[in-house]
Amino acid sequence: MAGAGLRAAVRRWLPCRGHGGPRASSSSPSCPGCGPPGPGAHCPGAPRSAPAPAPAGGAELSAHLWARYQDMRRLVHDLLPPEVCSLLNPAAIYANNEISLRDVEVYGFDYDYTLAQYADALHPEIFSAARDILIEHYKYPEGIRKYDYDPSFAIRGLHYDIQKSLLMKIDAFHYVQLGTAYRGLQPVPDEEVIDLYGGTQHIPLYQMSGFYGKGPSIKQFMDIFSLPEMALLSCVVDHFLGHSLEFDQAHLYKDVTDAIRDVHVKGLMYQWIERDMEKYILRGDETFAVLSRLVAHGKQLFLITNSPFSFVDQGMRHMVGPDWRQLFDVVIVQADKPSFFTDRRKPFRKLDEKGSLHWDRITRLEKGKIYRQGNLYDFLRLTEWRGPRVLYFGDHLYSDLADLMLRHGWRTGAIIPELEREIRIINTEQYMHSLTWQQALTGLLERMQTYQDAESQQVLAAWMKERQELSCLLNYRVDFTFYPRRTPLQHEAPLWMDQLCTGCMKTPFLGDMAHIR
Repeated sequence: MAGAGLRAAVRRWLPCRGHGGPRASSSSPSCPGCGPPGPGAHCPGAPRSAPAPAPAGGAELSAHLWARYQDMRRLVHDLLPPEVCSLLNPAAIYANNEISLRDVEVYGFDYDYTLAQYADALHPEIFSAARDILIEHYKYPEGIRKYDYDPSFAIRGLHYDIQKSLLMKIDAFHYVQLGTAYRGLQPVPDEEVIDLYGGTQHIPLYQMSGFYGKGPSIKQFMDIFSLPEMALLSCVVDHFLGHSLEFDQAHLYKDVTDAIRDVHVKGLMYQWIERDMEKYILRGDETFAVLSRLVAHGKQLFLITNSPFSFVDQGMRHMVGPDWRQLFDVVIVQADKPSFFTDRRKPFRKLDEKGSLHWDRITRLEKGKIYRQGNLYDFLRLTEWRGPRVLYFGDHLYSDLADLMLRHGWRTGAIIPELEREIRIINTEQYMHSLTWQQALTGLLERMQTYQDAESQQVLAAWMKERQELSCLLNYRVDFTFYPRRTPLQHEAPLWMDQLCTGCMKTPFLGDMAHIR
């Protein structure tokens, strides 16, 4: 999915060689600083051999994109020596807001994909199990069994239009990114996408679900477990369309999501992990090191997870040891997030060592005890852990992070496993030689749209920091202060990275405008 939008997006997003802004389009007849298009149009910062307009399509379009990629690569290599491009550290923490760890007294954690990092081998297992559930319990066609999980098909943050069976990328302004829409496993032409939405790329907020929109027709896939769900959904649609089978889009979507849910509810995923923790749980010793270090410096810890106690207990024993509960001041399992953060009605219940529920009323949360369900409002009342002295880590950008920051003032940290791969691609010069032109340009386009994606726009203010794994905390003192890198506004004058990479060493016409008073 990530590379699907190039043909439509490159002409719109690839910077002009002269100033680094978006190229001219039909809606923008002239490039800022380049003047109106035409035979004599030229940006002062660009080479004198201005490129010809992009061809309409086919072999000519491919040749044109190859040429543009080669031009961009030469410019980057000429302007930026290799050591300059190797400054990003995949083991670093990247802050979106200033925070001093000296002021943080309480650390909170999710369990799955936060304290416990899982191997990628888990996703094919979830896909295959849910696929078999569809066939055996929901009586879907046997032909679906031929599909296998493709880890490169989808990325987190995509939207799915249930009634149109479209999986696509939508930006922060609710516009469908042309070239990213798929029905089943096949790309949908841009013209058809625009026609499906009444002649526009825009989707009204009331139709969208997620952080702000609560509409029923378009869903967003945000957690890491949604990757096999998107893949299975697309495979099932592909089978039905390929065999001309009539189906109700809403029924198909619900059946697939229910099958994925059954993998969790029936405990299949828990059984796989418990049988072979060495295979599925990664870097458990680093989790132990982080927790021990925080406790040694007098920090209080709590755990809030949707997973059952027996599963969490075995995993924590594997990573930390049999006395893992002594590290935490509060442990809450089967919390039923995200409703845990918003629903005030569900009370806490205490569990015994065997997982049996107690019936007594909870008036305080005790260290070493296990609690089930509950709600955040009772949690805040019983612990008095409020405001910025609390730092909570999770992997779901909305339910784990944004709500906690915006509603309750907690600091939040995003665990983003994909970040490590992205940084290594940026840093490794060899990738520029080994990647295909499509992959290389995709990376460029993705970085240019970092703050344009719907998910990043909505949680930008909520993230304290982002990184690929919890152990990055070991690289910093417990009193370290993080400072964000300020993003210039569009009207500001400092040298932008995209201007540097496209040959413009000064803001266009800045000198010519000096006489204006």
